[in-house]
Amino acid sequence: MLAPPMAEIRTAMMIQQWRQLTFLHWRYPAEAVRRLLPAELTPHTIDGEVWVGLIPFLMCDVRPPKIPEMPWLSRFPETNLRTYVQGPDGGTGIWFFSLDAARLPAVAVARAGLGLPYRWARMSLRAAGDVMTYEGTRLAEPRGAGYRIQVRSDAEYPEPELGPLDHFLTSRHRLYTVKMGRLVTVDVWHPPWQLYRGEVLELRQNLTEAAGLPRPHGAPLVHVAPGVRTRIGLPRILR
Repeated sequence: MLAPPMAEIRTAMMIQQWRQLTFLHWRYPAEAVRRLLPAELTPHTIDGEVWVGLIPFLMCDVRPPKIPEMPWLSRFPETNLRTYVQGPDGGTGIWFFSLDAARLPAVAVARAGLGLPYRWARMSLRAAGDVMTYEGTRLAEPRGAGYRIQVRSDAEYPEPELGPLDHFLTSRHRLYTVKMGRLVTVDVWHPPWQLYRGEVLELRQNLTEAAGLPRPHGAPLVHVAPGVRTRIGLPRILR
């Protein structure tokens, strides 16, 4: 089961806004995901199925609380490749296979501070009416891995039409990471999503293979969201 909606984090180490998101999700064989996880984590399933998500978006207003926004450093494209896990604490959350970002200082800070697998990349995000185009090419680790994604947004989902799977794939308020051999968790608060239907117009990517996953089969499940503001909590060591 997913945890109930959490209260807003009062003591945050970082605040962010996530904008112009597209969620692309594929079903995956459980073993293909499990072998890439730390021993303490297991895949979190819904109806016995494991999912992997590719989520490109725009980071905005990235800064510690009470620190002014820095125009160049606080705004950049990011793309996450992730799955959903259960931790030894009984919680559920996100495990990142990779996080591509277009700002090298942000990459360095996230890797050093939390051990998150950030990768520096040349990236762009363009909006033309109801069509979003995301592009990225890694500049390191491994150089050249990347993607081009074009998605058209459609009507907003009425709340009664959003089912357990929609919430399972998008309503996540915790991440797990390993820092210096220790399992760490971080809570992330944001208000509920406004989710829209989406249609993939173009999709070329090899981030899944670069992470050690098989290439996904079939068309992804698509959700589009205009964005949310977030508060990132302090890390907690689980072991």
